[in-house]
Amino acid sequence: MARYIGPKCRLCRAERAKLFLKGQRCLSAHCPMNNPSESGLPGKDPRARSKKPTDYGTMLREKQKLKRLYGMLEKQFFLTFETASKMAGKTGENLIKLLECRLDNIVFRMHYAASRAQASQLVNHGHVFVNGKRVDIPSYRVKVGDSISLSPKAQKMVLVKENLAELSKNGTVPWITLDIDAMKGSFNAIPQRSEVKELENINEQLVVELYSR
Repeated sequence: MARYIGPKCRLCRAERAKLFLKGQRCLSAHCPMNNPSESGLPGKDPRARSKKPTDYGTMLREKQKLKRLYGMLEKQFFLTFETASKMAGKTGENLIKLLECRLDNIVFRMHYAASRAQASQLVNHGHVFVNGKRVDIPSYRVKVGDSISLSPKAQKMVLVKENLAELSKNGTVPWITLDIDAMKGSFNAIPQRSEVKELENINEQLVVELYSR
């Protein structure tokens, strides 16, 4: 399957927003988005684009931000939207819930991986178990009450141990619990849209309007 292999910081600059694609680096002073001359943020740099975007352009940018935040390609993202549109309730909120239930996202939330891309790689390589069964599909939809653990080989990885060390600094999100010693966690609830901090600067309703045109 095709995937983006270019510089991840380029995606953030294209959207002029932090998409947290490189884990802890995005929270550090080394993040290029902290430098107005590199970030492309409007009003902070004379070289920044000043052309007023169209309504379609604004909706497209919101879709691209959300899609890239969760590390998805267009077809996969659209299919997830179609599923959300058939569920009861608001389509935008349903879309967020489905994205948060992806296995690669849960692995990232549990600090097994420093980024969603790294989490996807762990899943693809067969290092992740759901309820004791190996799952190698990053888009697998985790259900409330499911337990997620790592293979014995992954538990010994220096990279995984370093990622879990960040847990003491940042903690897990409220809807997930994790036993660091056993390297086993559980997905306790589907988060509300307001609980997902990365979405503060994203308007998912514009994504709904884009696909409804």
